[in-house]
Formats: sequence, structure tokens, C-alpha cells
Amino acid sequence: MSVALYEFPLCEKVRNYLRLEQLFAQLKEAKNASSENHYLHFFEVFFNTIDMVDRLDLRTDFLRDIDAQERKLLHWSRHPDINSSALEAALHNLHTIGSNIKQNKKLGASLREERFLGTIRQRFSTPGGVTSFDLPSLFCWLKQDNASKKLAMDKWLSHLNIVEDSLEMLLSFLRQKSSFHTITSKSGYHQGTAEDKVEMVRIQCDSGIFPVVSGSRNRFAIKFMKLNTEIGTSEAVTSTIELKLACC
Repeated sequence: MSVALYEFPLCEKVRNYLRLEQLFAQLKEAKNASSENHYLHFFEVFFNTIDMVDRLDLRTDFLRDIDAQERKLLHWSRHPDINSSALEAALHNLHTIGSNIKQNKKLGASLREERFLGTIRQRFSTPGGVTSFDLPSLFCWLKQDNASKKLAMDKWLSHLNIVEDSLEMLLSFLRQKSSFHTITSKSGYHQGTAEDKVEMVRIQCDSGIFPVVSGSRNRFAIKFMKLNTEIGTSEAVTSTIELKLACC
């Protein structure tokens, strides 16, 4: 059977990072729209992304994480076997993105200048509110040629490039923090502790089961469940299973 990868955040910051990462992944697919409904889906995901960016203090979290990562890399630079070129490239990337963030007092704020988006955004929060009689200007926009629509979408997305670039870099560092190791879970249960604070648990397991994770940065528990698709419920795994775990 195939293997599935699950990532469970153990703090609110990483939970928000992963949710935004998923929204950006959906945006990449949604912007390749080929029908009116596909374009409407793009706007729905886009406004969900903007709502998250507006609500969270990402600027503070990003700068704090970038500073912490720079200090770690400078510490590793004293190691005799370090790859100097890779280290310098990583430090340069951190410095560049950090400088760009500092120049923006509020990430994504420039989107407020896009008046067309402002006129249609609120209707997307209303179930069934996106119709030609609710938003005639949007449906007029949908009748434009695809090249013009793609150009507009790329322009809107460019306002969020700094957020996407920061997420991609910081989550990459987080995922590289720990490698997978094989463990055996007796009766479908595993309890873990961490000497260093863990922000995310990554689990590779049989695709026929799924993990449920609870806990904090210092201690966490994993319970494995099996989905019964016939009756739509889940039941606990009671057998011994093997899985791969990374504590990042």
C-alpha cells in the first residue's frame, strides 16, 4: 500500500504558516482557470488568503524567525565541514527577504489600492452571493479575453509574493530541521518528548490509516486511526505498526 505524509503543527504560528502554504498552492492551480466557475474559485481562494494575511501579524513572526535562523546559520558557519557556498546562499536569501519585509509596514496592504477587488470582495463571504445581478462588474470582467484576465491575476498575486517567498523559505528550514527515523507504534499509539522545542511533527505512514496528534512543543502523543468508508466512521488501530517520524 502507498505511503501518506502528514504534518501536524504544535504551535499557532506554524499552524498559520501551513494553512497559508495550502492556500498559495491552491492559488497556483486556480490561476490556470479555463472557465467562469474556475475564475470564481480563484477569487474565493484569493480573498481567503487576503483575509488570513490581514488578520495575522505575519510581519512580526517572519522577522523573528528570520533573525533566529540567521543566528543558527552563523553558529553553524564555525563548523569545519560546513558547505560554505550553500551557507552563504542561505544567509543571502534570509537577508534579502528580511530587508523586503522591513520595507513593508503591513504585508499585503498595497492590495487595498486595487479598487476592483474592493468592490467585489465582500460578496464572496455571502453564500450564493456571487451572481451576475449581485456583481455585474465581476461578470463583465469574466467576459474579457483570457490573456487580460491572467495579466490582472498575476498583478494581484504579485502583492503577496513577499508572503509566499517568506513562507516557502521558513517552512523549508523547518522541514530540514529533522530527518525521518523509523519507529514502532504499539497498539497504534506513540508518545514523544523533545529536548528542544518541537514546532511540527511530520509522519509517514500507511495510507490506509491516519494519525491524530495532540500535545505541545515539549510533549506530544500520536494515535492512529483507520477510516471505515462504508459507515463513515473511524476506529482506533490496535495492532503494532511501523512508521517514520520527524520532529521539527
